Amino acid sequence: MLRYSLVLVLGLAMSGTASASTWADSLFDEFSRDFGGVPRGPTLSHPFHIVNKTNGPIQIASVRVSCGCTSAKVLQNQLAPGQETAIMVEMDTRRFSGTKEVIIYVQFNQPKFDEVRLKVQANSRDDVSVLPESLALGKVKRGAPAAFSTNVTLLGNQNWQITAAASDSNYVLPNLQEVRRGGGEVAYKLTASVRPDTPAGKWFTDVWLQTNNPQVPRIRVPLTVEVEPQLTISPSTLTLGELKAGKAIERKVIVRGVRPFRILSVQGTDKELSVRDDTTESKNVHVLSVTLNPQHVGQLQRAVRVLTDVPGEESFEIYATAQIVK
Repeated sequence: MLRYSLVLVLGLAMSGTASASTWADSLFDEFSRDFGGVPRGPTLSHPFHIVNKTNGPIQIASVRVSCGCTSAKVLQNQLAPGQETAIMVEMDTRRFSGTKEVIIYVQFNQPKFDEVRLKVQANSRDDVSVLPESLALGKVKRGAPAAFSTNVTLLGNQNWQITAAASDSNYVLPNLQEVRRGGGEVAYKLTASVRPDTPAGKWFTDVWLQTNNPQVPRIRVPLTVEVEPQLTISPSTLTLGELKAGKAIERKVIVRGVRPFRILSVQGTDKELSVRDDTTESKNVHVLSVTLNPQHVGQLQRAVRVLTDVPGEESFEIYATAQIVK
């Protein structure tokens, strides 16, 4: 599963789409990105995803931009049917002031020549400050409380107001608090938290601030978070190498949780592979004893499913591989 915005992006952000008019247009799910009002200084980035929906290979010949303030590159030039990649675009807000629109020209030479034009736009402002520049929540365990704050300052007019805060993702909950107004300056504290049911993975989205200034109707604040599963299994795969048939061995698997949990049952065990939990109590760490007693010569690949009472992560699998010899 590819999640781009670090590299693979199954983003929480939602983007507009445009109707396709050529075979190359049909490879893209969006053709433009408006970053809105942004502080002058940060580099803005956005991936334009490409999926090869044709029946044959395609090749991206070149990518060029209409302005030196923006760079663009393709992560993979050749795609087989069903493969996907992205055009990674970066805008340097230090290189321009005010509203800037940049065109990205993506040329294809296989299966035949075609060109797709993408667009990025931003309003680089010296009168908007966001420190830190993004809401970087870092690594958080799924279901555990997670929040991060940044300071948003509007300069030059103390009548400026941020009227609303909303996220592109329903999993992100923004909260805005005015902390200072006066002397031609208005300051807010923006806090964002993630819902306990946010799926595990690396997520990238935007929080948008609505203002009463028609020149800067929206201010973008990027958000990143890596949600880790509530349960950590170590190791999740037992690679046992060469074993003798009829000789039993035992290995330990440690399962850690954010909060106390119970192991309810184990599915897929038999005389060759068994799993034992020494306790029925609810606790943060369980040590499972995995016993392998192979009976047949050859390659062994087995999996068992462990059922728990953890909401949203009710089960996980433990894998065992070995080469069984006489």
